[in-house]
Amino acid sequence: MAAFKTLPTRPLGRNGPLVPRLGLGLMGASGMYRVSLSNEERLAFLDEAYERGERFWDTADEYGDSEDLLGKWFDANPDKRKDIFLATKFGIKRIDTAPGRAMDSSPEYCRTCIERSLSRLGLPFVDLYYVHRLDKVTPIEKTMQTLVELKNAGKIKHIGLSECSAESLRRAHAVHRITCVQVEYSLLCTEIESPERRLLEVARELGVGIVCYSPMANGFLTGSIRSRDDVTKPGDLRGVLPWLKEGNLEKNLVVLDQIADIAKKIGITLPQLALAWLLVQGDDIFPIPGSSNVRRLDQNLQSLDVTLSEEDEKEMRRLAEGIVGERFQNMTGHAFGDTPALKN
Repeated sequence: MAAFKTLPTRPLGRNGPLVPRLGLGLMGASGMYRVSLSNEERLAFLDEAYERGERFWDTADEYGDSEDLLGKWFDANPDKRKDIFLATKFGIKRIDTAPGRAMDSSPEYCRTCIERSLSRLGLPFVDLYYVHRLDKVTPIEKTMQTLVELKNAGKIKHIGLSECSAESLRRAHAVHRITCVQVEYSLLCTEIESPERRLLEVARELGVGIVCYSPMANGFLTGSIRSRDDVTKPGDLRGVLPWLKEGNLEKNLVVLDQIADIAKKIGITLPQLALAWLLVQGDDIFPIPGSSNVRRLDQNLQSLDVTLSEEDEKEMRRLAEGIVGERFQNMTGHAFGDTPALKN
């Protein structure tokens, strides 16, 4: 195995815990996109990630059997638990009687979910607990009060929100410090920067870190998607993404190839360029690329050594303006979620 230096760390939010600049997203490792690897293969991958210094792990209760798998790993490696900054989430509820999911950020569901997650993980606490989605019914203050209770009980160490609005973040932060917000952020998805959303602006005002999911734009920025056939295989959920729909994909591939030319000029891969672009957006930005492949993990980690010029960063932004197709999360009705006002 190749030797890796200790990964660079930064505080997750103002005066927050030190975590690696690159985290490890574990949604894909649960088989959410395609047929999963065996338990042995997935546990071996976690071993390799640990040895490479990747210690910021991100999962959720709805990521297939991800929490169960992590429970097996922690059971086999109890001495390594202290080294892992582990994040999980609640708030997306699977519906067994019908296809799809519902959102539930109520206090009752929060309490139920943390107990289930801790049981699956075989742990007394998690380092970071996110509200995965706001249900647009429960005032954020009510959810926060419950999360503070869980923190005081020692079951969670830090509180995070995912896909929240700037106003929801501000209201939540008024109840208790929010360590970080998890939101889709990539070269192709910069909506958190927009003056209409103001999420990045408010997060920085409050000292809240930004954890970026889908930093590779659901795999499009890896360069591995060249036709509809690449996202319509059994188990692959990405065929519904607007960027990858017929008519859009062909146009977007032209843009992608121009971005890839910048990677070639620098002498790096397209995925490394995508991660390097995010890293230069600020020390408060933490991408969490997902992988279950050691070779890709190694390539991702090498992006930490990439130097991206201001000119290349600006050119990448200019090219990305040519991408067509709206963000998928906006179609769900729960992007940048708000909640009703708290009534006295």
